[in-house]
Amino acid sequence: MKRIEVAHALGRYEIVIGPGASRDTAALELLRSRPVLIVTDERVAGHWLDAFRVPLPKAHALILPAGEAFKTLNTVSIIWSKLAEIGAGRDAVLVALGGGVIGDMTGFAAACWMRGVDFMQVPTTLLSQVDASIGGKTGVDLPEGKNLVGAFHQPIAVLADTDMLATLPAREYSAGFAEIVKAALLADAAFFGWLETNTRALNDRSPELLAQAVQRSCEIKAAIVMADERERGQRALLNLGHTFAHALESVTRYERFLHGEAVAIGLMLATALSEQHFGLDDKLRTRLVSLLDAFGLPMALPADIDPEALLDAMRLDKKHVSAHWRLVLLESAGKAAIVEFPDPAPVRAALARA
Repeated sequence: MKRIEVAHALGRYEIVIGPGASRDTAALELLRSRPVLIVTDERVAGHWLDAFRVPLPKAHALILPAGEAFKTLNTVSIIWSKLAEIGAGRDAVLVALGGGVIGDMTGFAAACWMRGVDFMQVPTTLLSQVDASIGGKTGVDLPEGKNLVGAFHQPIAVLADTDMLATLPAREYSAGFAEIVKAALLADAAFFGWLETNTRALNDRSPELLAQAVQRSCEIKAAIVMADERERGQRALLNLGHTFAHALESVTRYERFLHGEAVAIGLMLATALSEQHFGLDDKLRTRLVSLLDAFGLPMALPADIDPEALLDAMRLDKKHVSAHWRLVLLESAGKAAIVEFPDPAPVRAALARA
């Protein structure tokens, strides 16, 4: 197994990556003598809850509905009610056993319970292993937009068990590659080329190559997060494609696209805007289309999505400041920059080209 250490303002934690990472002895030792609440969803529970609880026989469990539509304050209140029911105090630990939705909600519940208790991430989807579980962002959606209510709250460990990806449905597995491609685009052109070379083996879920892809993606995100924990500068680069993606999810009421699918479309839109703004070589967009297609991801904005509705949703995005559209664009493969547009005209033009 591979280990990546992540330092933050209040301490440090390890990301443990590889087959069997969810059984890591050192990480589980952090839980043994404390009250534990495992939070999972109905899809994950049938596959992994019992196995994960074997070394933690006294742990409580809460099974929630699955899906982004349930990432709400109402659902988080169910977690708080369960904590009250079991008498959880300041020594309690929450464990997020699931994808990004479960991780975000469990982390937010932990940040708020008694003004902050520990939590551990055990991500069970590819997307959450390479992105959502790392960096301490937690939160919930509102009808007006994605992740508008939340807190920074760092986990005590992240256990990215690649064995758990074996039960992931094909669509969700594919969606995870959008975040891997994003990491390569913004920080590592050689990694982008490696993905192009190894798409077939990765689609076949090769354990060795999959662990390599997860590790490199985690290394990229961890380095950026450690340089800018609270997103006051460099960390915003991780939002490549996400301003478009969050707007797309919002206007479709979180029912039509998985997050990774929306990110894939967002990457295409960001690339089109990068060609306008930076003169990005259009060959990169051709390569991106081929790579996203190889991973079974969407590559274009659907014709029935109103670009003006997307612009309206983008105005409420967290990255929209002082009436400016703040987006992450590409200067070249592996090099990204934060750009503010005081006028939406260039963004509107990019949407028209999509």
